[in-house]
Amino acid sequence: MNQLQQLIRSRIDERGWSYAEVARRGRLPRSTVHNLATNARLLRLPQPATLDGLARGLELPLPVVRSAAAAAAGLTLHAEAGSDPEVTALVAGVEQLSPVDRKHVTALVESLLRHARARDDTGHRPDHPQPDVG
Repeated sequence: MNQLQQLIRSRIDERGWSYAEVARRGRLPRSTVHNLATNARLLRLPQPATLDGLARGLELPLPVVRSAAAAAAGLTLHAEAGSDPEVTALVAGVEQLSPVDRKHVTALVESLLRHARARDDTGHRPDHPQPDVG
């Protein structure tokens, strides 16, 4: 049983709730709660809105639910308070890459940051030169 399954099942047992009750409280489909509670391994981290609804339905803090879901998906989260869930998922996913693939990701990120800085410095996109005025 993975961490998310354990979290959901223990909370349901503690409170005497059903999947339907958790779903109602979290404004989620019952099938979503059931699937999260019964799937041995998540193929991907659930959407932020799903995690938010599950946290609300279980009456647990979002970081607790997010961490359990990440572990169930085979990810390790390195989140700071208030961090963007997409950033958290990206960081967790990069850790699973080979060293060579991580170097490729690093090169891509550095290139994107250089372009963003150039755009900020000049006020235009670096891949679209401005016409000469003269």
